[in-house]
Amino acid sequence: MSTVSGRGASSPRELTRVADRISFVYLERCTIHREDNAITATDADGVTHIPSATVGALLLGPGTRVTHQAMSVLGECGAGVVWVGEQGVRFYAGGRALTRSSRLVEAQAGAWANRRTRLEVARAMYRLRFPQDDPSARSRQELLNMEGRRVKECYRQESARTGVPWRRREYHHGDFTAGDAANQAVTAAAQCMYGIAHAVVAALGCSPGLGFIHSGHERSFVLDIADLYKTEIGIPAAFDAAAQGDDDVASRTRRALRDRINTAGLLDRCVADIKGLLEPHGRPGPDEAADQVTLQSDGDRHVEGGRNYGGRTSADAKAISAEASTETSTETSTGEEPLW
Repeated sequence: MSTVSGRGASSPRELTRVADRISFVYLERCTIHREDNAITATDADGVTHIPSATVGALLLGPGTRVTHQAMSVLGECGAGVVWVGEQGVRFYAGGRALTRSSRLVEAQAGAWANRRTRLEVARAMYRLRFPQDDPSARSRQELLNMEGRRVKECYRQESARTGVPWRRREYHHGDFTAGDAANQAVTAAAQCMYGIAHAVVAALGCSPGLGFIHSGHERSFVLDIADLYKTEIGIPAAFDAAAQGDDDVASRTRRALRDRINTAGLLDRCVADIKGLLEPHGRPGPDEAADQVTLQSDGDRHVEGGRNYGGRTSADAKAISAEASTETSTETSTGEEPLW
């Protein structure tokens, strides 16, 4: 018997706002199905019902099986689905983002495309790493030097705290076991942090490749975000794992990182930080849960979609053009600043 309700898909107006949803729901070792307009998670303990319209993004961990009907209702409700490792520490694949609005990715692309604003976002990222130091007057090279010293000092402090010997950072591409236990743990922690950041970036609908500090890689923005929490979460978890011995250090690192992620509420922090970086002034925009499509006109004007504008008179066209010209002339334009 079909478990699909005869009720039609909910309209965007009927859906729960993204701001009012549960940011992330993580499931593992269960079968996910649909019952009416909800999803169910069935495991050895029984069946759990989850209202699909209240889910922001569903993280599917190891051992999960999901039915076609479950994916269908999640899509209708605008929920994102991401396939991850245990507790979200790795990113494997992503489906639809949890937002129906392009506002955040447009803000990212707009900030990235201009050298001045790209530098502003980069400085804001460094400000999160150095809350006691104002980076607004520093060059990119000075900021890179500050970051390098910060990471080296973190390695030194964690080595002293845990008693794990540390000489220098060594990463051997393609040969994980070539480094000592501490370096293996740091590498494992870094990969997990990249997976977590990628899962959040995908769920928010941002572009993984448009970075503000890193560049030239398909996950540049992912690397930017993951590095925000490197010295607070990633490196300490790695040294905790390495302090327990050389055997199975990668698995211990992932478990230690999982615990720190849960304690720190890292997924929600990532969401808040990304939004704060890309929309620092909280600019008003369309409801993130709504299907709102506009058409782009002259002067960066956005007009209502779903209408035919072929019947406009020449007077209408002149009025729109004049208004667009006025808006363009009043904008302050100082040119793009060169990158440092």
